[in-house]
Amino acid sequence: MGIGTKIKEARTNKGLTQEQAAETLLVSRQTVSNWENEKSLPDIVSVIKMSELYEISLDGLLKGDTTMIKKLENDVKAMNTEKKIIKFAFICIAIGAVILALSQFFEGNPIIDFLSGATPWVLLGLSFLFAILHLDKEEKAE
Repeated sequence: MGIGTKIKEARTNKGLTQEQAAETLLVSRQTVSNWENEKSLPDIVSVIKMSELYEISLDGLLKGDTTMIKKLENDVKAMNTEKKIIKFAFICIAIGAVILALSQFFEGNPIIDFLSGATPWVLLGLSFLFAILHLDKEEKAE
C-alpha cells in the first residue's frame, strides 16, 4: 500500500475532509489531494504533522513505501548539503572580515592591500566551487 492510500485512509478514519486536514497541516486542499492521489509526496515535516493529526505512527505511514523513503532520504541529503554550504559561507565571511580588519591596522602595506582587495573574490569563487563540487558529488551518490 502506497503512502497516498495510507494518508487517505487515516484522514477518513479520523472523519476529516481534505479541507480540514489541509488547514491543520498548513497546506492547500489541492496539496492533500495530490498526496492522496500520489501525484506528489509530502515533506518530512508534513509527514510528522500527519502522524500527529491522524494519530498514526510514522512507521505506519512510511513502512513499505520505498518511493517515500527514498524521497525523505534525498530531502535529508539536500538539507545536509545546504548546512555544509552555509557553514562554508560563514567561514569565508569570517576570513574576509579578519583580512579587512587587518587592512585597517596595516594601511599602506601592499600585501595586505592586495589581500583585502582580492579576498572577497577568491572566497566567492571558492564558495561557488565548493557548492558545485559538493552538489555534483551528491548527484553521483544517488
